[in-house]
Amino acid sequence: MKISYSLSVTTFLLSSISTTHGFTLNTNSLQSRHKVYATESDNALSMEDTVTSQLPNKSLSAMSTALPFLARPAALDGTLAGDVGFDPFGFAKTKEELMSYREAEIKHARLAMLAAAGWPISELFDKQIAIAFGLQPALDSADRVPALLNGGLDKISPLYWGLVLGAAAAIDMYGFSKARNGGEGYIPGDLGFDPLGVYPKDKEGQNRMQLAEIKNGRLAMIAIFAFAVQEFVTKMGVVDQTPIFFKPIGGVLKDYANSGYIHG
Repeated sequence: MKISYSLSVTTFLLSSISTTHGFTLNTNSLQSRHKVYATESDNALSMEDTVTSQLPNKSLSAMSTALPFLARPAALDGTLAGDVGFDPFGFAKTKEELMSYREAEIKHARLAMLAAAGWPISELFDKQIAIAFGLQPALDSADRVPALLNGGLDKISPLYWGLVLGAAAAIDMYGFSKARNGGEGYIPGDLGFDPLGVYPKDKEGQNRMQLAEIKNGRLAMIAIFAFAVQEFVTKMGVVDQTPIFFKPIGGVLKDYANSGYIHG
């Protein structure tokens, strides 16, 4: 290597200048130095690619995509959809731990997607449905849904909570069974649920769908947290605060015009 050779020559010249006993060259010594510098140079170069060489996807960077100033965690090897190397606290130290965390993430993501849709829908239709069945609306006086921060959970029937917990437990047990019996090809969250038959048969299509699901799920987890904080702070329902996102545009513009926000 050029670098190693230059380092060896430089070392030799410096040692020759500093000696008072001539310029006699010890061939064995020079060869030894050359080997040492070559080894050190090779090690320095290989250290830069240590993480990348351990990844199944060789195109992945050795640095985290989410946090470019940190090295990509070894367990996050790019095999899972949505893997951007984000694990700053090092929770997933092994492949088994990573799969366990992804299983939990995909469950929370799916629940959050249902909640992110159900939250505004309940604010839009709860009162109409309750009146139609002769029941008391679950929304409070500010049209906010029952929540830990909003209160009002006592309005919900214990029978409903029992059904929800029972269904959740059954799905969880089924998921655990699938995970145990799925073998090496098991994908976290794969419950075999595809009633419309829209899940792609090809690997590229499956990867695309898995990526879309985890991205939308992560966004939904942020959204549902934001809904809860937003209603707690403002004391207003999210639909009333931002009706343009949840109601027909014509009705929203009419309401804005009547309230003085829009002037003719």
